[in-house]
Amino acid sequence: MSNLPDELSYLITAFLPSERSDTRSKSYIILSAYCQGVRQAHPPNGRQPDPATEALVKTFSPLVVPRLEETTENDLLVGISFLTALFQVDWQSASVIFQQELVQELIMDSVELTPSAEFSLHVAHLLGQACGYKPCRTAMSSQATQWLESKSQSTQDSSLCAATAIALIKLKKGSAADSATDDLGRAPEPKSQPQNVDDGLAAVMKRLVIHGSEQSSLADAVEGLAYLSTDPAIKEELSRDSQFLKRLFALVPNRKSTIIHESTSTVLYGILVIIANICAYRPQLTEGQKQVEKLRKLAKSTGPADASASLNDDIPVRERIKKLLAAGVLDVFAATLPSVETPGIRINIGKALLDIITDKENRGKVLQHGGSKLLVLIIQKATSELKGKTELDSAYLAPIQALAKLAITSPPVAVFGPNLGASLDAIRPFSILLRHPAAKQLQQFEALMALTNLASVGPEVASRIVNIDGLLEHIELLLLDDHPMVQRASVELLCNLIAGSDKVFDRYSNADGSGKSKLHIILALSDAEDLQTRLAASGALATLTNAPSACKALLDLQLERHRVLPILTLLVDPSAAPEEEQVDSEGHPGLVHRGVVCACNFLNSIEVDSDRKLVRQEAQKAGLVKALQNTMKNNGVPQIVQSASQALQCLLDTL
Repeated sequence: MSNLPDELSYLITAFLPSERSDTRSKSYIILSAYCQGVRQAHPPNGRQPDPATEALVKTFSPLVVPRLEETTENDLLVGISFLTALFQVDWQSASVIFQQELVQELIMDSVELTPSAEFSLHVAHLLGQACGYKPCRTAMSSQATQWLESKSQSTQDSSLCAATAIALIKLKKGSAADSATDDLGRAPEPKSQPQNVDDGLAAVMKRLVIHGSEQSSLADAVEGLAYLSTDPAIKEELSRDSQFLKRLFALVPNRKSTIIHESTSTVLYGILVIIANICAYRPQLTEGQKQVEKLRKLAKSTGPADASASLNDDIPVRERIKKLLAAGVLDVFAATLPSVETPGIRINIGKALLDIITDKENRGKVLQHGGSKLLVLIIQKATSELKGKTELDSAYLAPIQALAKLAITSPPVAVFGPNLGASLDAIRPFSILLRHPAAKQLQQFEALMALTNLASVGPEVASRIVNIDGLLEHIELLLLDDHPMVQRASVELLCNLIAGSDKVFDRYSNADGSGKSKLHIILALSDAEDLQTRLAASGALATLTNAPSACKALLDLQLERHRVLPILTLLVDPSAAPEEEQVDSEGHPGLVHRGVVCACNFLNSIEVDSDRKLVRQEAQKAGLVKALQNTMKNNGVPQIVQSASQALQCLLDTL
């Protein structure tokens, strides 16, 4: 390690723009490895700055600061380019050096000493890096801010204009975020910049995208718009400019292109962030988040109202998405994957597709452009990277939810194709979405609905769902969920699993203690307030009563709790139930059919005379006899009438 200063003295010149790109790339690797080694050798101890940062600053500062004190352009550029590289490798140490006394002043003096466009561009890139971090934003001098503002208005050098504009955007957006998180109760401070600063910067960035030709300025413009497009007014402006969208989407390489350079990948990421921001719906907040939002609004109540907030409402978002679809945004996704498979690319495509698919009218277009295949690719890559991890990154719940939405409203063959294997492969991600600790109730509901549709494909798919470790138990737990939609979806899924899987059928039709308790839950849900839940639960009950063991369990439940016959009466004809049992319902054809089948199967299964006589008495008391008689008289469906007749005959035979 004795020759380390000499090595670093050589490394400090390796980031000059005159060096070959492969040399600079290798230098980044060396610098990163050194910084990581120092951090491993100096673990945190709770102090600020931490020991590793202090050690790195002690090493790098004597190499950087003297260069900034020089007067020749090359020496100054050595210090500027190295500090810029250090920000990208170890921002903590770079921030401390940037905040040292006179360093900013030396940097700003350097652009006066050597005011060439190329040198100014590198200073702008350094300031852009610094503006990405709160400590540097707080310490940014007025001289630096004024220089950035003046150069961002330059029309002679598009590269410098873009670089300074992106630095200003990072400074403004970052400072606003810093203020929001520092103190909720603090009154808003006076703005140092005009209200329309975002609009002006956005106009500069748009102009560079539409008319620019230099790759570096285009990259900066796209990055700037990625920051700015979180603002609802700018989202609206960008979505309305068809010329801008056409030019932006044209920056995406043809999908036949096999070579994607790192710079191109960065631009693609920025484009997808812009798209995702424009498509984004207002996030659904949890109760805790709603309370925090109320506090924030209260803290800002003394300031002016945000007139653009309504642009994040559902209707404006849907209109923006329509404009992006008309401009060919789906082709952008198809061209990007699988050419570039960075996590950022995948996550932003997944988020954008989820928001696009949220409107049912768009789902057919997404399927026509191969959207389901793109989502499958994203999900497969994410799940394949799980390896030893136990949990999927919550950012990947969005593409799974998007695929679930498609699977809910379209036949499985339209989403996954005719190959059964693709449908089987979708079970695992849907089960992850259902059970993920970060999943919201809507995501749980849609995962259940997607699995319900898959289970209807056939016994093989239903059996695969059941065999996912712990999944069936989780579905059963959700049968008792407080949210009626989640409960309904879990019952509907279980109904399909009972019909499609022998394992589940046996589990619920078994007359032992476990099977009887599960059957009791299905019986109780057949009397739920929600109609769709009653339909699904009574459908499962009708299927289960084909098994004598299930009917035996129902008889035991009737003799113990006396609720089987009253529930069957309410299914067949609510008006026939005793007055205290009646509900505000005229009956439903689907419930009538299910109730009659359950009654017929159940009554036919009773073999012991004493049980038959007891059930006959309780059926009369519950109103089931009257309900079956009314059905025979008033129902016009032969199959229902026949089942009602058979059930009634069983009761009359006991007289």
